[in-house]
Amino acid sequence: MAKQAPPSINRPTFEYFTYKGPHRVAVGDLAPAGLPGLVFTPSSGRRLPIVALGHGWLQSADKYADTMRYLASWGIIVVAPNTHRSLFSSHQGLALNLSRALRMVAYGELGGGRVRGDLRRLGVLGHSTGGGAAVLAAAKDPQIRAVVTVTAAETRPSAVEAAGRVDAPSLHLIGAQDDWAESDGARIAQSWGGPTQLRRVKGSGHLGLAEGSSLVNNILGADSDKKVQHATRILASAFFIRHLTDAPQLADQMESKVSGTKLLDPNDPDLTPPVDAGDLVTAAML
Repeated sequence: MAKQAPPSINRPTFEYFTYKGPHRVAVGDLAPAGLPGLVFTPSSGRRLPIVALGHGWLQSADKYADTMRYLASWGIIVVAPNTHRSLFSSHQGLALNLSRALRMVAYGELGGGRVRGDLRRLGVLGHSTGGGAAVLAAAKDPQIRAVVTVTAAETRPSAVEAAGRVDAPSLHLIGAQDDWAESDGARIAQSWGGPTQLRRVKGSGHLGLAEGSSLVNNILGADSDKKVQHATRILASAFFIRHLTDAPQLADQMESKVSGTKLLDPNDPDLTPPVDAGDLVTAAML
């Protein structure tokens, strides 16, 4: 049996991801390529994984800048369409733009040709309705190889139903104090067609992943939450490196403890109570 190389910054074990990665990060604008949005990249690299981020309800892409910067520091190109942000926006439209953004980056030259993504290493990360949209994108796009959702919300068409058609591995974070879509992420995990992991983040509400304050979030009473942001950055970075690159050293470490989170059984019936009329109204609004 071949001896494995010891852990290093270039061959990280899970605990490495509690810190930013070794790459300097550059930020760009997608608009000149025909799609409003942002792209965060390592300053150089070839065959890099690409992750598209779906924003939450009424949020803009720049509300996730620090999270995208964190992932990019670990050698991941992160692209975030800044579309479908209205009160009654199209969930399917955002899903299509996630797939479109992945290909724009994969076929483009970034950083003057110093940065190239790999079409065989695609993933999606979504928050709130953007989490539901990420599921819709993965259900239609077989080249998406890994999915992460954070306090995901049900969508139209149904992300819960679409989850059963996705074989890619997934990670779902739900908020312990998510009063808007408390069981939607658990329902998605329960319906998932491939390998899945479900975690609850202590004290987190629905829009906590969005960074900073805004008039919209102040009106909604939704606060930015450092706990869910930190947990998402650690877990998503490790998860995407594990599943989108050659990182066998992480294979047995994705169940590691992360402060403020708890691993859950997706099949626990207490996580998915029957849907009532109020839940349906909320889902329609989101």
